[in-house]
Amino acid sequence: MHIRIYVVLTLLGLVPLVIVARIAFIHLAEGDELRAQGQQQARSEQTIPAMRGAILDRNGHALAINTAEYDLGLDPTIDGFAEQAERFYAALGELTGRSADRYRQRVRTRASSQYVMLVRGLNEEQRSTVERWDVPGLIVTPRFARTYSHGTTAAHVLGHVGSDGQGLAGLELRYDEYLTGTPGSRAVKRDRRGRIKAMVGGREVPPEQGQSLVLTIDRMRQVALEDELQRGVEAQGASWGTAIAMDPNTGAVLAMANTPTYNPNRAAAYSERQRRNRAITDRFEPGSTFKFVTAAAALERDYVSLSDTIDTGDGWAVYSGYTMRDISAYGAIPFREVLSKSSNVGTAEVAQRIEPGILYQYARNFGFTQPTWIDLPGEATGVVRRPSEWSRTTRTSMSIGYEVAVTPIQLLTAYSAVANGGTLLQPYLVDERRNYRGKTLWTARPDTVRRVITRETSRQLTDALQDVVEDGTATAAGIASLPVAGKTGTALATENGSYVRSQTRASFVGWFPADDPAVALLVLVGAPRNGMYGGDVAAPIFNRIAERWLTTLPEVSNRMMQAARRPDTNEADDPGSAATASDASSSESAPPVAAATLQVDDPTVLPDFRGVSTRRAVHWLDAKGIQVTLEGRGTVVQQSVAPGAALPNALTLTSE
Repeated sequence: MHIRIYVVLTLLGLVPLVIVARIAFIHLAEGDELRAQGQQQARSEQTIPAMRGAILDRNGHALAINTAEYDLGLDPTIDGFAEQAERFYAALGELTGRSADRYRQRVRTRASSQYVMLVRGLNEEQRSTVERWDVPGLIVTPRFARTYSHGTTAAHVLGHVGSDGQGLAGLELRYDEYLTGTPGSRAVKRDRRGRIKAMVGGREVPPEQGQSLVLTIDRMRQVALEDELQRGVEAQGASWGTAIAMDPNTGAVLAMANTPTYNPNRAAAYSERQRRNRAITDRFEPGSTFKFVTAAAALERDYVSLSDTIDTGDGWAVYSGYTMRDISAYGAIPFREVLSKSSNVGTAEVAQRIEPGILYQYARNFGFTQPTWIDLPGEATGVVRRPSEWSRTTRTSMSIGYEVAVTPIQLLTAYSAVANGGTLLQPYLVDERRNYRGKTLWTARPDTVRRVITRETSRQLTDALQDVVEDGTATAAGIASLPVAGKTGTALATENGSYVRSQTRASFVGWFPADDPAVALLVLVGAPRNGMYGGDVAAPIFNRIAERWLTTLPEVSNRMMQAARRPDTNEADDPGSAATASDASSSESAPPVAAATLQVDDPTVLPDFRGVSTRRAVHWLDAKGIQVTLEGRGTVVQQSVAPGAALPNALTLTSE
C-alpha cells in the first residue's frame, strides 16, 4: 500500500519537471519561430482605397465627385469588449438612429467569429465620435463614397454606383475600368485591445487614383433641356419624354434627358422605369420623322425632284388592301409640300417608285439597322426588315415610319447626317480622360461611320425641311430671325398587337441654324393626353429649349441680331438703294440691298435674288426647273445671270 502511495507521489512530483522541461525545450528549440508567428498575427496589410475619378462637364464643373466615408466593423472576441458591449450597442444605436437590438443581433448571428460589419458610410463627425468611445475590437475602415453634386441633373447620362463603389449604370458603368483606379496598401499592427495602428517603417504602396472624365455636356444647357422637357411633358399630361441634343458636325452629345428621372445619390429608391435611359434603350415606330429616309432615297436616285407634282387625291388611298389617310385633302402638290404638309399618301406614292432594295439600303445607311455605338451601356438596335422579309404593305408603311423601329439616339444621329452635309457620325459623351493631376491622357475625335447622301441631296432635304418649320406642320418650332429645319412625327403605339389612338408618340427632330448647323435636337413625348401631333406637342418644347440655349451660343446669337437689323440698316444707309439694285444691268454689283422676301413682278424673267435667303431663291428656281449651283451659304450676294433677263437653264448663286 505504502509503495503505491510513494509511486503516485513520485509521478506527481515529476509532472512539473516534465512541464518545465517541455517549456524549456519549446523556448530553446521553437521559440524564435513561435515569436515570429505571434508577431505576424499582430501585423496585417490594410487596404488604402483608390479615389474614384470625378466626372466633369465640358467647362470643368463637377457632376460626380467623392466624399470620405467610414465603415465600422467589430471583432467581439477582443478582451474588454464584452464588458462594454451593452453600453456600446446603445450608443451606436443613438448615433445612427437605429435600435441597439439591431447591432446586438448582428453580432450574435455573425458568420465569422472574429469579424462583423456593423455600419457602412459613417461621416467624419460620426467616426470621431466612435473613436472617442475607445471600445476594444472596433475596426474603422476608410473609403470613398460617390456624390452627384447636382442631384437629378444628367442622371441617365452619369448613371450610379453600388455600395462598393462599382459602376452600375450610365458612364459610371461604361468607364468603370478608368474611373476605379487601383487600391494601395500599408503595413499595420493590432494591439491587445484590437486597435489597428500603422507600423513605423512598415511597407506602404500608394494607390493609383482613378481617371476623371470630361464630358461634351454643358451643365447649364443640360438643366435648361431638362426643365423644358419636364414642363412640356407635364403640360401635355404625358407619361414620359425624351430629349437629346447633338453637335451634328462632330457627333458630340450636348445634352440628354428623360422624364421621369431619378436621383443617382439614392438610386435604389427608384423604379427601373425611372432609371431607364429611354434615349438609347427604347425602340419606337417613328412615324413621319422617318419620311426623310424616303425623301433622301427618292431625291438621291432621281426618282423625284422637290418640284415634281405628286397627286395625293382626296387625302386617302388604298395600298395592298389597306387605306392610308392624310389629315386633309391636298390634291396635286409639289413633293416639297408633301414633306412640309407631311402627306402620308404623297410619301407612299413616291415610295412606290423606289425599289425595295434601294429603300432598305438608305434606311440601313442612315444607321437604323445597327447601334450608334454611343459610349453608354445598354443601347438597343433598331429594327428594319430585309426586303425578302417584307409584307405586301411594308414599302408604303415603312415610307411613313411604320413597320420599322428606331431608338431616339439613332433618329437624331441620322438627322445630324442630313444637317452636316451627308455624313453619319458616331455620337459620344466623353471628350477627355484625365489623370488625378489634371493631365489629359486621351481625347475624343469625331468618328465618321459613312457618307450616306451627297451634299446636294443634303441641301435639297434641308431646303424642304426648312419649309416644314416655316410653312408646314412645325411652325411652333420656329425661331425669329433664325432658320430652323426639321420634321414632325406622330405615331401610334401598339397594345396587344393593335394600334391604340390614345397612346401616341409625338416627336420633332430638327436643327438650327438650318444652313449652318450648330445644334441638332430631338424631342419625343410619350402618350400625351392634351395633344396628339408632333407639331403641337414636341415642336413647342424644341422651340423653348432652343431659345434658352441661344444665350450659350454667341455666334448664333450674333447672327440673329445682324439678321434682325439688316433691313432697317440698309434703308437707313441708302434710301434709294433698292431702286438702284433693281435697275442694275449687271449681277456683279454691291452687297445685297433687296428686301428679305423675294419680289417677283414678272414670272417670265429672272428676279433679283440678292439679299434673299439661299433657301427661298432655290425654292423659286426649283419650281421653274432651273438648275442651281450654290457657292456658300446664307444670303445671296451675287447671281450669275442679271435680274430682268430671260429665265436661264442654269444659274449660279453666291451666298455669304
